[in-house]
This record gives sequence, structure tokens and C-alpha cells, in this order.
Amino acid sequence: MDYNVIWYLLVGVLLIGYAILDGFDLGVGILHLFAKGNTNRRLMINAIGPVWDGNEVWLITAGGALFAAFPHVYATSFSAFYLPFMALLFALIFRAVSMEFRGKEDKTWWRNMWDISFFAGSLLASLLFGVAIGNVVLGFAIGADKEFTGGFFDLLTPYTLLAGAFSVSMFALHGAIYLNLKTEGALQEAARKWAKNAYILFVLLFASVTVYTLVLKPEMIANFSFGKVAAPWETHQLVNDHQTAISVFAWLVVVLNVLSILNIPRTLVKGKELQAFVSSALSIGAIVGLFALGIFPNMMISSTDPAYNLDIYNSASSQSTLKTMFTISLFGLPFVLAYTGIIYWTYRGKVKLTEHSY
Repeated sequence: MDYNVIWYLLVGVLLIGYAILDGFDLGVGILHLFAKGNTNRRLMINAIGPVWDGNEVWLITAGGALFAAFPHVYATSFSAFYLPFMALLFALIFRAVSMEFRGKEDKTWWRNMWDISFFAGSLLASLLFGVAIGNVVLGFAIGADKEFTGGFFDLLTPYTLLAGAFSVSMFALHGAIYLNLKTEGALQEAARKWAKNAYILFVLLFASVTVYTLVLKPEMIANFSFGKVAAPWETHQLVNDHQTAISVFAWLVVVLNVLSILNIPRTLVKGKELQAFVSSALSIGAIVGLFALGIFPNMMISSTDPAYNLDIYNSASSQSTLKTMFTISLFGLPFVLAYTGIIYWTYRGKVKLTEHSY
């Protein structure tokens, strides 16, 4: 059993879980200022009120798993992303504070201030998520000591900013589809319109990012080839030994991605709210999965020298550590999934405002 591959998959699953679950939270925040009236804005906040904090736990868990399984990647990523990580932290904090403080005073200026804060925090967090993935694709200025040798503005390129904009559109679409599922009446009609507009922007940016990626980094499709992988992946015997299986899986993800994206407008038109949300969630999972498959078995690519790449072997903890953590996760993960399932089942159905609402 290759525990390095297993933990690469587990970290990927945790990040996908975060992107799907906190993705609609962020999307609701991005759309928040488009809602008219205090009641509609309260409905939007309360649509995510019971679940938003639990959704963010997936990001914390992914960070913990990365630290334990691939400590060199964790350390190097912080040397590169220290300022963006701090900005993300502040964005998430202000989102939480905005929801809690908004209803503490019955003054228009007070509510508007926290509405803007909620929107800005959600927008910034979504943008940084895409910028981070864009940099993972492009590579980092990593030296022989596994330290990032570039600067903050090296992380902001036309490609990474485009990836950030794409991330914003993806989460806005996901949030609108979630609101379509959780609301009714005029707000649901507005959410359906937001979803249609966001879908057009999402598709255009998805096509742009895909073409731009293939132009800048054609090796991203190396793992989709059924033949022997060319440099710089040829040094990884793991890929060449299992190339057929990896390629089959990769193309299955491509098919899933295409079908789920195409199914979104069909389900919105037919009023199939849950199916639309599931399709949106699957498309997000497939998109993150495609990026992970594109760089596999690398985790951080050095733009300085491919010899300095951090992959699932040279950046991992010891085998005994990986094995022990895997055993623990077999017992812990079912509890997390059960808890998440119970929360969503408890708060299923359309959102209603009560005396205990935000």
C-alpha cells in the first residue's frame, strides 16, 4: 500500500470538501449586496447560518493533514503564501464577525457596514483560493533549500489573477444555486437569475483558464496521456508504472466535469433544485481534481529548477507516520462525515426567519 499516494488523495478530498461546502458560503457572501431589502439579506445569511462554521473546518483539517503528511510542502507553502494566508485569515474572520454583529444594532448604516464587510471578506477569500491554485500550476521560485525565493507580487500574474476571477465566478454560481435550493418566493427568483448570469461568466472564464493553462503549461495534460510520460515527469517511475490507470481515471474526471457543468442550466430551467446543487458540487470537485491530476505526483513545482520540485515522496513524513495517521483517519473520518450529515439533515428545507435568526 502506497501511503504517499493515499495521503495525496486524502488531502485532495479535504480540499475538495472545503471548496464545495464553504464554496456556497463564499458565493452567498459574494451575492449578498445584490439582494434588496433587509429581510432578503437576513434570509441569505440564515441560509448558511447553521453550517458555515462547520464548513470551514474542512480547510483547517486539510491544513492539519498537509502539515502531518507532507511537512516540507506545508513549510514551503507558508514561505511563499505567508501574506496571502494572513489576508485569507482576516477575510474569514471578517465574514464571521459580519454575520454575528450585523443584527446587533437596528440602524441602516450599521447593517450596511457589515453587509459590505461580509461581501468583501467572501470576495477576497474566493479570489485568494483561485490565485493559490493558479500559482500551484505555474510553479514557485523554490530553491535547493526548499524555500521560496520570490516576493509577494511574483504571485500576482495575469494567469493567477484570471484563475482568481474564475474562482470567484465558480463560487458565485455555487452560492446562487444553493440559495435557489434554500429559499422561496422573490428571493428564489432572484437567485435563479443570479445563477444564470453567473453560469455564463463561469463558462467563459473556465474556457479562458483552460486555454491559458494549456498554452503556459502544456505538461499539465501529461497524466492524461496513455503513453510514457515525457520530461519533467519521466523521473517519477510511479507515473509510468501506472500510467494507464491514471489516464483512465483522469478522463473519467473530465467526463464528469463536462456532464456536471452541462447539467446545471438544464436542472435550473426544469426547477430541479437539488439536482442543480449536486451538479454544481460535482463540477467544483472535478475542477479541483483536474488541477491535482495535472501536477501529480508533484505538490509544489519549482520554476527555478525541476530538481527542486516537492513531490509526494521527497516532501513526505516517514512511512510509519503516514501509516499511523491513516489508521487514525479510518476511525475519525466516519465521525466527521456523520456529524456533517446530521447537521445538514437537521437544517434541511427552506430557510425561515425566527426570533433566533441572525
